[in-house]
Amino acid sequence: MAPWIALILVTSAVLSRTAEGKKDPVLYCSACMAIADELNYSISKIDPKKTVHVGGFRLNPDGTLTDKKVPLARSETHLSELLERVCESMSDYALYEDPDTKEKSYRRFAPRNNDGGNFPDFKNFKFEGPEGSNSLKFACETIVEELEDDIVSLFAHADAGVAQKLCGEVSGHCESSVFQRSEL
Repeated sequence: MAPWIALILVTSAVLSRTAEGKKDPVLYCSACMAIADELNYSISKIDPKKTVHVGGFRLNPDGTLTDKKVPLARSETHLSELLERVCESMSDYALYEDPDTKEKSYRRFAPRNNDGGNFPDFKNFKFEGPEGSNSLKFACETIVEELEDDIVSLFAHADAGVAQKLCGEVSGHCESSVFQRSEL
């Protein structure tokens, strides 16, 4: 193997370990919480009466058809489709500094259609330009890529405290007591 190829391989291995080890806890916890918030919002917009057939359409030995219906909003197919687009909304978030505790997190500043025009107090947001939303989007994409199956499973079962389970227990991105108190 040529020496320059070996050098490139070693350098890329070192850089990938360095990048992997330096995940900003505020950024990744906020991205995880934003994923949970955006998915919960998208799920809430779906008519709960809509269902979808899941499973195989096989005949049982007694001649009956095996057919199961689940709510569309909680179906794995629908959740997978939502996950494909969830990181696009990260541009609606910005770095927020709590005026009392000075703790930082990324929070949604853009109102949704049904918010009634309620705007947050912008003086505590720090708008970092495209770099800030790009880093949040990258963190979101990383989490979705790493935990897609876990995210779909958690939201499909509609357990209470999905955000806490996903961001605290499953991903470990929100392990600090600060995030356990204030964000989850």
